[in-house]
Amino acid sequence: MQDPYSPPEGVSPASAEPGQASPRAASGAQAQSGPDWERATLEKLAFATLHEQRQARRWRNGLRLGWLLFLVVLAWVLLSRSATPTAVSAPHTAMVSVLGEIAAGSPASAEAVTVSLRAAFEDEAARAVVLLINSPGGSPVQAGMINDEILRLKAKHNKPVYAVVEETCASAAYYIAVAADQIFVDKASIVGSIGVLMDGFGFTGLMNKLGVERRLLTAGENKGLLDPFSPMSDRQRAYAQRMLDQIHQQFIAAVKAGRGDRLKEDSETFSGLFWSGQQAVDQGLADRLGSLEFVAREIVKAEDIIDYTQRENVAERLAKRFGAAVGEVMLRAVHSGPSLR
Repeated sequence: MQDPYSPPEGVSPASAEPGQASPRAASGAQAQSGPDWERATLEKLAFATLHEQRQARRWRNGLRLGWLLFLVVLAWVLLSRSATPTAVSAPHTAMVSVLGEIAAGSPASAEAVTVSLRAAFEDEAARAVVLLINSPGGSPVQAGMINDEILRLKAKHNKPVYAVVEETCASAAYYIAVAADQIFVDKASIVGSIGVLMDGFGFTGLMNKLGVERRLLTAGENKGLLDPFSPMSDRQRAYAQRMLDQIHQQFIAAVKAGRGDRLKEDSETFSGLFWSGQQAVDQGLADRLGSLEFVAREIVKAEDIIDYTQRENVAERLAKRFGAAVGEVMLRAVHSGPSLR
């Protein structure tokens, strides 16, 4: 006789009626919602918090190590840098390079070149100072400052100055060269370009064809002068031209003062044209053909050439780049807080 409380034949004790959970599933749900599940969740939260703390500690240690490395590099730069070759006591030719664009912040800026010039002039063992020039030009302001400083140092130290041109000595570079007592060039050097320019673009015609309207608000009727997207009036053009002419006259005056009677002036001398080294000698823009070694050996009579040019070494560049990178990281950290977007 079948037990009334036993399941029917063919039905497993673990089976359940439709719509009801089996005893095994129910026990699994109880296990999931019981103390074991809470303990597993707490363990996960604890491990996540521990992981975040380890990451934060690594970041702090990395930042401290980075600052330590930066300070070590900076100390090495300050201790190892030698401003000038002051230990040289034998008679020699002092050289200062003017290479590349003459502009503020460049290696050929007035600040960099004048520091080098002062060191060269102040060394009593330097028989003469030679400017080694290879530059297409640049800022008339920077060139004028260098020109003035050369004249001042010559008068103060009573020491000759020579300019030696390699490939190019044009525009602002020639502005500097004329302060020297003599200018030496190679026969194929490019010399001259005694002129001033102000360049830019104008897009007003193209904007009209495309139907683009320029909306420029200024306080001051000439504040938008030289804006490429605005038309230039005749009055503004005349004003800019007067300014360029004035700077050009300053350049011409420096050339005439430096070259004196040696300059064979004609209608094209100050037109902005440039000439080969041989033509420059023929027109009095340069004195003779000669290299740096020739000037040191034959003119200065001191074959030893000492370079007084101030340059950033690898350590200085590394320190600056590292400092900029650390500063950027710190700036991001400062601004990483809550924000409204």
